[in-house]
Amino acid sequence: MNLIFFSARATYRYFSSKATRKGATCYPPTSKIKEKGFDILYSKPKRGGIKWNQEQLQVLDAISKGKSVFVTGSAGTGKTLLVQHIIKLLRKVHGRSGVYVTASTGIAACALNGCTLHSFAGIGLGEASAEELLHKVNSNRTALHRWKEAKVLIIDEISLISGEVFDKLEFIARKIRSEPGSHGEMIWGGIQLVGSGDFHQLPPIFDNNTNKFAFEASSWNMVFDMQIDLTAVFRQSDPRLIKLLRGIRTGTYDSEDLKLLESRCSDLEADPLAVKLFPRTDDVDRVNRMHLESLHKDLIGYRAFDSGIWKEGLRTGIAPDYVELCVGARVMLTKNLDSRGKLVNGAAGTVVSFEFVNGIDKTLGTNWLPVVKFDFGSDELIIGPETWELTDGREKVATRKQIPLILAWALSVHKSQGMTINSLSTNLNRSFGYGMVYVALSRVKTLEGLHLSSFDPGKIMVHPKVLKFYGSLGNQQDQNICVQK
Repeated sequence: MNLIFFSARATYRYFSSKATRKGATCYPPTSKIKEKGFDILYSKPKRGGIKWNQEQLQVLDAISKGKSVFVTGSAGTGKTLLVQHIIKLLRKVHGRSGVYVTASTGIAACALNGCTLHSFAGIGLGEASAEELLHKVNSNRTALHRWKEAKVLIIDEISLISGEVFDKLEFIARKIRSEPGSHGEMIWGGIQLVGSGDFHQLPPIFDNNTNKFAFEASSWNMVFDMQIDLTAVFRQSDPRLIKLLRGIRTGTYDSEDLKLLESRCSDLEADPLAVKLFPRTDDVDRVNRMHLESLHKDLIGYRAFDSGIWKEGLRTGIAPDYVELCVGARVMLTKNLDSRGKLVNGAAGTVVSFEFVNGIDKTLGTNWLPVVKFDFGSDELIIGPETWELTDGREKVATRKQIPLILAWALSVHKSQGMTINSLSTNLNRSFGYGMVYVALSRVKTLEGLHLSSFDPGKIMVHPKVLKFYGSLGNQQDQNICVQK
């Protein structure tokens, strides 16, 4: 029996060369693959499912009781995995049409097969007054239907929503969903709200001079029945690194933490496989292009194929419009292909060859698929096209088909948010803004995988409002911050 890669719904399956599982879309192995002995991964799901810890069980219990919950926590505490499970749980109760999955950014929305919060709400950029936006929504039959139909609203990366927009949305929900002749209006129109995000990471781009975080919205504490800070870290296992990252996140780092960071500084060239993180995208594009051209190899380009009515929402996602690859190119996965294994968003590798595959959908413009050797092992895997979806809750409104790879000699700090990177190199002296140093450093799994060309402690910035907010959630010495009402 041959093991081969097939990319439908980001999973791995096997099939006999004599018979293919019904409905499967497989890429048949060529003689060249057999000669090279390519080992295509097959990941079996673990028995018994996910084992949730006490904090996560608290969240799931509150959700099952219809409570509105805000889930926060440091990088690598499993917020996204928990949200994905919550979505499945709530859709079993309310159906797909009752649970609307949104996020503040296109990247986060695509990862959850949802849509941006602004697209769901029908408010455009959301810059008008609450009354004007309400009129805008009332004039949009589709958006109005979504608001009236929603029983649950998921907002991932809620930390990137301003307090002003949060209150505008609450006003819209309350006015649209209030029953005629009723004696009162319910907060958020009675919608169960599930928010997820970390305010210690990158802050929102504020709409005006008010600079209000979402937690400063007047409706924030009124809507959330539970606010919980997940503290169990799964991305890192080294107690020294966990302590260091916690100190940088909260501004409570000590001299021991700084010495640990200094120990990762070196004038020597970093690991050649390390991903270079830059604060600015122009540096990322420059470094990636320079390395690609230095290989002097034939390039194969992949043009994304988009369909649907909300195509503009796909352009802010992580799957690029166009990507060029060649043998020797450093690449990174942009989608979880095996969430229980190592083929996850952020896994890095090198293109070792291309394989001509018959029967593949030609929407990308070529039948040649990249073969990637990932850094975590000796396997060489054919990477086929994947599909990213945006939904409005009931149905798909836009899809993008593209190779789930980007060039990965360099990456922006903003795009790295949510990724796990085995080896990274960065110059912290070029960091700017609140939370940027923390986001950059918290991507890495081990101290050995962290390479710093320079380090200035003054670049570690924690917003005082964020510190005050997390302090108000409960006794920080307990390190199990949970507020219920």
